[in-house]
Amino acid sequence: MNWGSVSEFLAMGGYAGYVWGSFGITAACLVLEILLLKARRREAVRRVG
Repeated sequence: MNWGSVSEFLAMGGYAGYVWGSFGITAACLVLEILLLKARRREAVRRVG
């Protein structure tokens, strides 16, 4: 795939909402997973110690 400009790349051939939305949701899920893992670890350490 070749794009003539940055704006064409960001538009993703008219599918920008789906493409960038998917990336955004995936990034949000990864951040949420990390935060939940940290909270569970903190709770486990608190219970043990």
